[in-house]
Amino acid sequence: MLAELKGLNEECGIFGVWGHENAPQITYYGLHSLQHRGQEGTGIVTTDGKKLTGAKGEGLVTEVFTADVIGELSGTGAIGHNRYATAGGGGYENVQPLLFHSQTGSLALAHNGNLVNATQLRHQLETQGSIFQTSSDTEVLAHLIRRSGFPRLRDQVKNALTMLKGAYAFLIMTENEMMVALDPNGLRPLSLGMLGDAYVVASETCAFDIIGAEFIRDVLPGELLIIDENGLQSEIYSVASNRAMCAMEYIYFSRPDSNILGVNVHKARKNLGKRLAAEAPIEADVVTGVPDSSISAAIGYAEATGIPYEMGLIKNRYVGRTFIQPSQSLREQGVKMKLSPVRGVVEGKRVVMVDDSIVRGTTSRRIVNMLKEAGATEVHVVISSPPIKNPCFYGIDTSSREELIASDKSVEEIRQIIGADSLTFLSVEGTAAAIGETGGQCLACFTGKYPTEIYPEVREAEKC
Repeated sequence: MLAELKGLNEECGIFGVWGHENAPQITYYGLHSLQHRGQEGTGIVTTDGKKLTGAKGEGLVTEVFTADVIGELSGTGAIGHNRYATAGGGGYENVQPLLFHSQTGSLALAHNGNLVNATQLRHQLETQGSIFQTSSDTEVLAHLIRRSGFPRLRDQVKNALTMLKGAYAFLIMTENEMMVALDPNGLRPLSLGMLGDAYVVASETCAFDIIGAEFIRDVLPGELLIIDENGLQSEIYSVASNRAMCAMEYIYFSRPDSNILGVNVHKARKNLGKRLAAEAPIEADVVTGVPDSSISAAIGYAEATGIPYEMGLIKNRYVGRTFIQPSQSLREQGVKMKLSPVRGVVEGKRVVMVDDSIVRGTTSRRIVNMLKEAGATEVHVVISSPPIKNPCFYGIDTSSREELIASDKSVEEIRQIIGADSLTFLSVEGTAAAIGETGGQCLACFTGKYPTEIYPEVREAEKC
């Protein structure tokens, strides 16, 4: 389903490179490949070994980083960030990487995820005299680092990281080193690669393919990588009992050409579709998927059932960013501009419409209506994930339980609301099995079983 229409959005994507003469340009291409992870703002900070220089702005990578802006950045190290605002809201000041200057040196931070104890830590830091420049929970780490009494930066960072709870993939850069950190549960994807002699780090491996880098390995949960002129060092700062990669990375967020923990996203989605076919066999004439993230699952469903896959819905790729804004009214207006049914494919046919998820149900209802207006005699909706019943506190924009149609409605009630002839969600067990062996998955939005403690003030904010 289209993220900008549903309000189901990943918070951001991060990219870093160390030891490359064209670090700013490499970072630009890396961020461009991660644009799907955030469209509200983007930034790059570079180092030439003596100082950190940053540029950022609200908008897409191609809008913010014109040739002139990129030309002003130089250095052999860089970190970059694409933002979709969840915690802290939007605004220029919250666009990352965040850059801090002090008498002891400069520090840049880029973060993917969400800290569930950010409010608590911010309150403690403010009572101790800290003054925050942004409303982003990312800034909490900078203050914790600077308040640490350890002489070496890596020890300051490790000490600060142990105070954080929630989901985080961090890139931290100074004038002469880059650090990479993943939360102890490994909730967010983060990979390490090589481009010649340079190290690269990215939220998704598709960024490596764009720049011609070689994938080395995934960053481990609770791992801190230190990269400098001496090469790469790895230290484990925290050990968690349960790995919990976000299942929605496979179902929806990541690009199909990315690999996460050894699992190709496209193949995982095809498997989800095949499991759906086993759990929800339907007599129909044609299978179609909602572009783009549901196409792989639709192909898998069609292969397993033998029902022909057809392009029954076309995505208009030339609609402006107006319809990326996260407001309900614009989502509803934008559906017909974003999607068009193919009458020649669906007219007079019993259609299986494969989608990856249902959040509010508004967009699903409009798509079902469009297919029937185009002549489909039946529209059977099959969803390649379980019902999303619970909010995510780890960086995905399902802000409140009230916005989730499945939180208080049965499958039959949802079917009636969206106007489908039938509605089937994939089971939790089928979802986990289809994704495959990843060492553990976070399924909290489906099950309500969160891999970390959720602080009371976070739950209270979810109710607002």
